[in-house]
Amino acid sequence: MNTMAAPAPTAHDDLLRRALLFDGWGTGAFGILILAAAAPLRDPLGLPTSWSIPLGVAMLGGALALLLLAGYPVISPRYTTAVVGVNGVSVLGMLALAGSGVLPLTTAGVAFLLAGAAVVAVFAAVEYVGLRRILG
Repeated sequence: MNTMAAPAPTAHDDLLRRALLFDGWGTGAFGILILAAAAPLRDPLGLPTSWSIPLGVAMLGGALALLLLAGYPVISPRYTTAVVGVNGVSVLGMLALAGSGVLPLTTAGVAFLLAGAAVVAVFAAVEYVGLRRILG
């Protein structure tokens, strides 16, 4: 019989846990907004619903993953590394979409993507710092 218990959460993971929680709730709220307002935001932002609906669904899945990870008794460095990487790729994707002309974005749409990239970059940076703390 294995009597070893999982290590208890420590103060070292507090920053990471809070960042993952805020990222999860923010991602979920934004996913719901994108889904609920896909049609009304189409013209002001120039973001086609064929892009915003899958984006909103993906964000809800990502939010669930973030909240599950934040709820683990011990946060996995491997999963957290994946979160930081996915956030980094998301930032690059938003920057590329904002500047490429692939989508018929309005000025407000470009600003929307650039603001989103900035927010996600902040989450990635804070989660990276939290990851470094738990790794010692």
